[in-house]
Amino acid sequence: MINLELPKKLRASANQAHQVATEIFRPISRKYDLAEHEYPVELDTMAAMVEGLADSGTQKIGGAAGGREDDSESDNHATELLGNSNGGNMSALLNALETSWGDVGLMLSIPYQGLGNAAIAAVATDEQLKRFGKVWASMAITEPSFGSDSAAVSTTAVLDGDEWVLNGEKIFVTAGQRSTHIVVWATVDKSLGRAAIKSFVVPRDAPGLSVARLEHKLGIKASDTAVLLLQDCRIPKDNILGSPEVNVEKGFAGVMQTFDNTRPLVAAMAVGVARAALEELRAILTDAGVEISYDTPPNNQHAAAAEFLRMEADYESAYLLSLRAAWMADNKKPNSLEASMSKAKAGRTGTDVSLKAVELAGAIGYSQRTLLEKWGRDSKILDIFEGTQQIQQLIVARRILGKTSAELK
Repeated sequence: MINLELPKKLRASANQAHQVATEIFRPISRKYDLAEHEYPVELDTMAAMVEGLADSGTQKIGGAAGGREDDSESDNHATELLGNSNGGNMSALLNALETSWGDVGLMLSIPYQGLGNAAIAAVATDEQLKRFGKVWASMAITEPSFGSDSAAVSTTAVLDGDEWVLNGEKIFVTAGQRSTHIVVWATVDKSLGRAAIKSFVVPRDAPGLSVARLEHKLGIKASDTAVLLLQDCRIPKDNILGSPEVNVEKGFAGVMQTFDNTRPLVAAMAVGVARAALEELRAILTDAGVEISYDTPPNNQHAAAAEFLRMEADYESAYLLSLRAAWMADNKKPNSLEASMSKAKAGRTGTDVSLKAVELAGAIGYSQRTLLEKWGRDSKILDIFEGTQQIQQLIVARRILGKTSAELK
């Protein structure tokens, strides 16, 4: 028998994150949606809380860091196979889900919990993990010349003595202005193609790094999204993550491993937003006298109730796919296929559920009387960043059909 209940340790951590979402994020959600680019000062309290919990050994609340943490204490409620570990990835996923239920933009703004931290956890050496263990790292991949094709990176990194010199422009960098470090993807040799793409940790105060502008966005307005310029930006030689060697046969699997950690986290964010919308919609339908029954066939119920049941089923499947991807990462199982499956399903479900909830709620859903319309706007980015819906489907198809990227485009 497979028990899909969460381990006691993870339930406690998720409950803490839910309290943060309830007591801190929800009350200020609308405030920072209307005040784009204004720093949420309430998150300073969060930073102190996260730091205190980390020092005490308690699970992190924010959840974007991912990690290599293993739970040596076996639990009979393991998510998939009994007796296996649920570690840093599973904890990060659940915490991301709960805090995104509160506000996904604020979740992306929690100090020291950036998406770049997951990249560091995925490919850094043990020495680098110690050195960068307490930084707030953004992720800088996308450039003006490309979006989803990560292999098209044109930012360059040239070794000059004991320093790397980086040149290029990065766009749509989440927390790009506020973070203390930036994980930058750059090529060390354009002639070698994708194999030469590496990730580098660039400190905020590195000479040659600057913020060109902040973007105005449809959603997640509490989170700053920056355009960064690297102009002869110099960083120490050992700030290249993982091995500095270029392995043409391996390609850039090392840096791509980052996505195996971050895609389930973004999936969890979408699941959190979807759950928030479903809960709000259920309350609105109940107030309107619409009964949702699990004993009556959907086609014999009110049309809104039938639609709610369909969306709830999609939510449950997205949730379970996300858990599976994180569980595999914690148990050292290749999860590239499952990470993309969870991201594709959850991204699509998040937008479908939140926008349909706005529609079914009518005037209430379209107004600012509830957060439904905000969740509808916030959800769209979760189907775009860390790989679009179309890219995820392409990756899934390649894995299932056994095709290379050159064979199936």
